[in-house]
Amino acid sequence: MNVKHSILLIAVIALVTAALRMLPYLIFRDARKTPAVILYLGRVLPFAVMGMLVVYCVREVHVTAFPFGIPELIAGSVVALLHLWRRDTLLSIVSGTLLYMGLVQFVFV
Repeated sequence: MNVKHSILLIAVIALVTAALRMLPYLIFRDARKTPAVILYLGRVLPFAVMGMLVVYCVREVHVTAFPFGIPELIAGSVVALLHLWRRDTLLSIVSGTLLYMGLVQFVFV
């Protein structure tokens, strides 16, 4: 792949990303009320996405073989407890990720 192709590819990706981020503002730019279905999706989709991410993350955990899913259980518990305590999503996710990586790299080798 040459440099021109890479630059063109990055430019197209940037334009599509910018267009997708501007689209809601273009659609709902006047003072009319946001449709109920959009408000509903705004309420339920974040939980659905988080649920799908949890399923995706634990899909290949084998509870019948070492380490029996213990690192995932510990890290997931820390994420849940930190989030309940601090209500800080970034802190919860970063802490859980760092803990999980430390467990699988240094403890459950």
